[in-house]
Amino acid sequence: MPEHSDRHARNPVPAWRLPAAVRLGLACIAAATATGCASTGSAPHTPDPLEDTNRAIYRFNDAVDKALIKPVTLAYTQLTPAPARNCIANMFNNLGDVFSAGNSFLQARPHDFFNTMGRVLFNTTMGLGGCFDVASRNGAYRIRNDFGITLGVWGLDTGPYLVLPILGPSTLRDGAALAGAFAGGFSPTSPLFAIRNIRVRNSVVGLYAIDARAGLLEADELVEDVALDPYSFVRDAWLQRRHADVERRRNNSGSLPDYGDDDLPDYGDDTPDSED
Repeated sequence: MPEHSDRHARNPVPAWRLPAAVRLGLACIAAATATGCASTGSAPHTPDPLEDTNRAIYRFNDAVDKALIKPVTLAYTQLTPAPARNCIANMFNNLGDVFSAGNSFLQARPHDFFNTMGRVLFNTTMGLGGCFDVASRNGAYRIRNDFGITLGVWGLDTGPYLVLPILGPSTLRDGAALAGAFAGGFSPTSPLFAIRNIRVRNSVVGLYAIDARAGLLEADELVEDVALDPYSFVRDAWLQRRHADVERRRNNSGSLPDYGDDDLPDYGDDTPDSED
């Protein structure tokens, strides 16, 4: 993300940055924590031994969301024109694709790696810095990936289900992966926190969070409409999705890219009827 016009303002306080040794240590701790729950792959199940605590955190997250995060997000969607919102979402997705490609490389999936890097190059150049997702319009769809999936591909089980404050659904493996990737600078948010101008950095991080929340508004309506127990509904759906993400890559590690259609921008009549 380019900095705004005040990027040259004097800023005597350095950007938020952990010392390299601390970042490396946190990454190692996270990897060791995740390794502790390693096991062979199994059918989807519901490992929720901390359900009482998770439900309490879920209620806290829901209260904070309804009181602050969701109203701000709704205001953002109502006041910001759709083309501008799409541009912002596409630019963040383009940044995230770089780290998705890195995880594809770590998973020994060269086709996914090269296809994703091709998307990044195409969207960054022809898509004006990622503002337009021209790659998807030309058949190169997003391959969503993260370090938690990478650990799962290499045999680490999920461990118990967790609900993280503010961040929401996770597991021991994915929570450790999230912390390790962030500490090691291998997270889509790492470049945002590296922005030196504090005001610009905080604004961009806030916009990233609002954009991410805006992408879940339709899912909110689904949960409210069909779920008798929202906590169980979100937990089961999230665990099944993560299991599918890992198993798809484990069982098809050799050749074909994963052209999932999740979170693709809405191009109306230009969107293909279906894709595999």
